[in-house]
Amino acid sequence: EVSRLLIGLNCGRILEAVPLADSAKALSSECNFDVQAFRFTADKELLREPRVVRVGIIQNSIVLPTTASFVDQKRAIHQKVKPMIDAAGASGVNILCLQEAWMMPFAFCTREKRWCEFAEPVDGESTRFLQDLAKKYNMVIVNPILERDVNHGETIWNTAVIIGNHGNIIGKHRKNHIPRVGDFNESTYYMEGNTGHPVFETAYGKIAVNICYGRHHPLNWLAF
Repeated sequence: EVSRLLIGLNCGRILEAVPLADSAKALSSECNFDVQAFRFTADKELLREPRVVRVGIIQNSIVLPTTASFVDQKRAIHQKVKPMIDAAGASGVNILCLQEAWMMPFAFCTREKRWCEFAEPVDGESTRFLQDLAKKYNMVIVNPILERDVNHGETIWNTAVIIGNHGNIIGKHRKNHIPRVGDFNESTYYMEGNTGHPVFETAYGKIAVNICYGRHHPLNWLAF
């Protein structure tokens, strides 16, 4: 029952665990992170051959205390996440998604404007860091950042940058729905996005990104 609640069911069946590559398990042990893999199946089609797409997700914590310099905090997170991406590459992951604003502490509940200093352009440091890894592992990477739109008055957005398997930037999507619940008000930092509901063509299929609070809005899912 716990497994069903945490992971879900697959066409009414319990998910099947997938054996991990030895190199992925070694990285997990050496760098102290957990890694798991499961197989989702689909009903067999009659007119198309089956296709396997490996999708990975990463959830990370911060490394340094939030009193450390912002430059050091961001780069420490980069170095923490890199072996996780290496493990995904060793496991043959095709599409990898990092967590919302992965390159900074999740500070949006504080309403302190200083955290906006972590914002960077779409082609900024975090994107360039992931572009090299996307190319190395022939992997599409969804890179959610706090974006600074340098071409439009340095407006701040909550953005997912889609990086192609050749290291190219396919496009971006900005968060559609902003929570305003009591003191938890993300509009202190950014407003609703202006990119609509884009769907991106990748080497492994079409993908869309519904960022965080957008999952509570059924019409948001339908629009994608």
